[in-house]
Amino acid sequence: MTTLYLHHSAALNHLAEPGHPERADRIRVIERSLEQERFTALAREQGPLAPVEPIRRAHDERYVQMVIEDLRRGGPLRADVDTPLSTGTLEAVLRSVGGALQAVDEVMTGQVQNAFSAMRPPGHHAERARATGFCFFNTVAVAARHAQAVHGAERIAILDWDAHHGNGTQDIFWNDASVLYCSTHEMPLYPGTGAAGEQGEHGTIVNVPLAAGDDGAVFREALTAVVLPRLEAFRPDLILISAGFDAHWRDPLANLNLTERDFGWATRQLMEIAGRVCGGRIVSVLEGGYDLIGLSTSVAAHVSALMEA
Repeated sequence: MTTLYLHHSAALNHLAEPGHPERADRIRVIERSLEQERFTALAREQGPLAPVEPIRRAHDERYVQMVIEDLRRGGPLRADVDTPLSTGTLEAVLRSVGGALQAVDEVMTGQVQNAFSAMRPPGHHAERARATGFCFFNTVAVAARHAQAVHGAERIAILDWDAHHGNGTQDIFWNDASVLYCSTHEMPLYPGTGAAGEQGEHGTIVNVPLAAGDDGAVFREALTAVVLPRLEAFRPDLILISAGFDAHWRDPLANLNLTERDFGWATRQLMEIAGRVCGGRIVSVLEGGYDLIGLSTSVAAHVSALMEA
């Protein structure tokens, strides 16, 4: 089976002021990178618009309604100081979520082995009832709930290797024994959450903070010693990746020193575990990554590894 790549031009129409790091050029460099000859075997599909009901499984109903109404108005507004909106934001948000849902559908039904949804805005900072950190709806959380509600997945594991802690994902699954959330991230750094002692009500939150300056060797040790054993022991029915690439050494918003090779290595480690416990089923969704060269090379390494299945 093959790897599915989900994308849509609507991701280019979520606009911010000049100089904002979460910009449309992120998608443009990913698209150019995945046009290389080595990616010709990728299955490519357009991310569909997500219906509202799956989003409500991860977010407060009143919050969902409020966000959609705000986004329909569009204009030069802000959800918070970091999170801009424009007239194209609503479609971009719904297609970002829709791409993740489509990826889950095709992976869980065996149409593809694994999938990468390269859409924006990102999602892992969106809490149950709060938009923050460039994020409106928590894409990976909605995808997890969809896998459970529609495909009968009993246990979901999420690995978030973005340089910034996924406070939103932790918030949504804090009391949920059926979802294992594992995160490596720089600390202290925005949003200030993610201490090792934050473990959730059922011990299913696994935070492994890294320090500014930590490199790929430290990252690999964190995964090997802590995260990967917990993930395999959990025996999930599906592995989701919050694939942020701002831990790359070039990134301007963090201070870690990973390279694209580290992301490729981490992807292969997850694939080995997925092959043993869940039929190889992996869905990856784009989070951060704000240096265009670092993002491009890291996504290429990540997708190349996924295609090795």
